[in-house]
Parts: sequence; structure tokens; C-alpha cells
Amino acid sequence: MRIWQQPISVEELSRISLNTAVAHLGIEFLEVGDDFITARVPVDSRTCQPYGLLHGGVSVVLAETLGSCGAHFACLPGYKAVGLDISANHLKSASSGWVIGTARPIRVGRSTQVWNIDLRNEAGELTCVSRLTMAILAPKNT
Repeated sequence: MRIWQQPISVEELSRISLNTAVAHLGIEFLEVGDDFITARVPVDSRTCQPYGLLHGGVSVVLAETLGSCGAHFACLPGYKAVGLDISANHLKSASSGWVIGTARPIRVGRSTQVWNIDLRNEAGELTCVSRLTMAILAPKNT
């Protein structure tokens, strides 16, 4: 079942990410399905911590980017999705290549959305699991 309430595409996600932290870190959107978004982040000098591993905070940036974008496009036009809570469990390190994230909704409700984001290395091994809770704000009557 298609969950998107607004037009969404890889091109649109890439366009709205220009000149943001997403672009600075080299995050690339890969696919939009009926109920998921996939993107990847390079493991390179922009994204590693001093010990040569993908920075855990960058994993969280990828996860929050995917979940926030998903929440926004799953809302009716005029509504806003804002983050309430994010958690991340780092399961395996990555020291090269790409880490690919896929966000899928657990619940798309009227006032909250909950998203699960799985991050995997190029071998398909799970590197991080994240859960993002978003508040949905109705348009202000002015």
C-alpha cells in the first residue's frame, strides 16, 4: 500500500537536500518504494571518526534523514513532521565503502509517526538499527 500523501521521488529528495548537512556528508538517495525510502552514506574522511570507522553520529544523521523525509511525505500538504525521539543501536562498524539505510514506517498516525531505519554495509550486514518518533503538526489557522 502506497503511504505517500505528497509527490515524492529520488530527484525531489535530492533537490531538497542541496546545501544541507545531508549533501555535506555525501548522503545519496537511492530509491523510493510504496512504503520505504533508501539512501546511502560514504564511509570516508567526511564521515569517519578519528579511528577510521563510520562515526555513530553520522549513522544517526542518515537514519533521521530517512525517517524525517518519510514522515514529511507521508503527511498531508500543509502538515509538518518534527522529531520527538530517536534511538540507535550500533551493531557492527564500517571502515570503507557505503552504508545503506532503509526507512519503513511502523505507524503513520494522525498525530505521531514511528519509523524503523535499518543500516547495512555493502555486504548486507546490519550495522545499525534506529527508531524515530515524529510529531505531526496540523497547519496553523491564521
